[in-house]
Amino acid sequence: MTTTLWTATFLLPLLVAAGLGILATSRVIGEVGGRAIGGVSVLLVRLAPLTCLPAILLTVAPGAGGGIPIDVPWLLVGTHLELDALGRPLVLVSALLYGSALAAVAWTATDRSRDLVAFLLICHTGTTAVFTAADAVTFYLGYAVMSFAAYGLVVHYRTESAMRAGRVYLVLTVVSETAILAAILMVAAAGGTRLADAPAAVAAAPNTGVIVALLLVGFGVKAGTLPLHVWLPLAHPAAPPAASAVLSGAMVKAGLVGWLRFLPLGEVALPGWGLTLVLLALGGAFLAVPAGELQKDPKVVLAYSTISQMGFLAALVGVALAAPELAPAVAPAAVTYAVHHALAKGALFLGVPVWKHHARGVRRWIVVVGLVGAGLAVAGAPFSSGSVGKYAAKSAVGEATVLGMDLVTLLPLIATGSTLLLLRFGWLLAHGEPETRRRGDAELAAWLVLVAGGITLPWIVTDLWLPVGTVPGLDAVTLWDATWPILLGLAIGGLAWWLSARDILPGWAAHPDGRTVPPGDLVVPEERLVRSAMAFTRSAAVGPRRVIEQAAARLTAHHPADRAGRGVDTIEALLRSRAGRGLLLLGLATVLVAAEVAS
Repeated sequence: MTTTLWTATFLLPLLVAAGLGILATSRVIGEVGGRAIGGVSVLLVRLAPLTCLPAILLTVAPGAGGGIPIDVPWLLVGTHLELDALGRPLVLVSALLYGSALAAVAWTATDRSRDLVAFLLICHTGTTAVFTAADAVTFYLGYAVMSFAAYGLVVHYRTESAMRAGRVYLVLTVVSETAILAAILMVAAAGGTRLADAPAAVAAAPNTGVIVALLLVGFGVKAGTLPLHVWLPLAHPAAPPAASAVLSGAMVKAGLVGWLRFLPLGEVALPGWGLTLVLLALGGAFLAVPAGELQKDPKVVLAYSTISQMGFLAALVGVALAAPELAPAVAPAAVTYAVHHALAKGALFLGVPVWKHHARGVRRWIVVVGLVGAGLAVAGAPFSSGSVGKYAAKSAVGEATVLGMDLVTLLPLIATGSTLLLLRFGWLLAHGEPETRRRGDAELAAWLVLVAGGITLPWIVTDLWLPVGTVPGLDAVTLWDATWPILLGLAIGGLAWWLSARDILPGWAAHPDGRTVPPGDLVVPEERLVRSAMAFTRSAAVGPRRVIEQAAARLTAHHPADRAGRGVDTIEALLRSRAGRGLLLLGLATVLVAAEVAS
């Protein structure tokens, strides 16, 4: 039973994706055949969300609590998969998120949706491999498949902004993959081919610092860590909302999982590296707030919100890196927060088109309730799934400090920033132009399933699967700790609105248009610097090259070889033309016929 589920988890999405790819290239045949192929393609697209079901069933199968490991010795250098305590809840929410995203786009069954579905299925397979891999080779393969397939999601619309976002994403992905591959090779050389042995191998390696640096950079790209975060605000507005949901909800968690699997958490104290990661994490968490507030696209605001919340998670990892005694509590707390964030942020991203298509009549209030619920969860409001993750994180870091300040004092302020970003997100949605009215469709149904999952699953998973101790209680202190950061955010937001309404704030702050801090922030001056460097390099190379060309022209003037060269150029030009190729084929055919007659 479990072997069948393991096989179906990986094979079904790949088979459907491969089928869609083959059918897309096969429609060049006749019109009748093209219609038949189109019908099969529509069927595969409609069935695509069901390919996520085996992964969900695998997490609740009998014996799933024991990991139900499986070994495939003939695949690669030996593939090992396991549902451990950290991977199991992430596989569940990832499969639910991918299934909802697929359902939201599959019901249209257009050529565009077919392409998007194929890339989503490949990304789903890679993401699941990352969460379940028990050996370094399988982990890296899944990570690479997920990362490079996501490029197809980013450039899906083929617009200028999408292609630019794709270029930035691809460059950072190559940097990430290079750093991770180098680190994994070093880890394997130190004896960490199995992920269970990797942290100890890194701690005992003679080049621990180099490995840790490569891991922080490599996985920091996917996790959106400052200053490697710049792809997120570019990719999210460029990609379809369903793609943004899985990018922000599932794929960025692959960076967290990479840190938890490979960093020497609990093995050795690395206070320097730990402090570095905490500072970068908090910098990203807090600086993302003003950058997001100055945007005019709700998806860009959500992207900066993701950067802020991934900073929260990165800070937890940094604490465990500096204080190994905290690692056993930090790891499950980080996964608890990741589970809640995946579902809540996925619901917000998918909620953008749902609001545009269904914000009328009775359905308007259903959508409002769902979006508000997801927003409160992201902010960590009492009784929401976010309160579970933040309570677990607060309990895990204990009395950890950063630059003399208690971390438990700083972390709640991230919720204040989240509240401000969500207020901006809601304002932009409310003042946006609605699109054509729709009846209830699969997009709305898929979103409602995701919202319901975000409300219930984090509580269930935390209580039954993750060893985080206790969930938040109902005492006044706990409720106030979860409430005051949100109230502070509401107060700051209300004050900003009051000042803006009275034209007290400057125009760039009162009416942000996304130009003061462009999406991608740091990447804009970086692009200018690269363009300037390339222009300087080209201009520096042009002068010497012209001198050499002029000297060569004088030396070869009137030389027989020069005339021969011009003759070769003429022949080459002739062969490049259609007439020339036709004459060549006709000549060859004549030679063959003559040879046949002569024989």
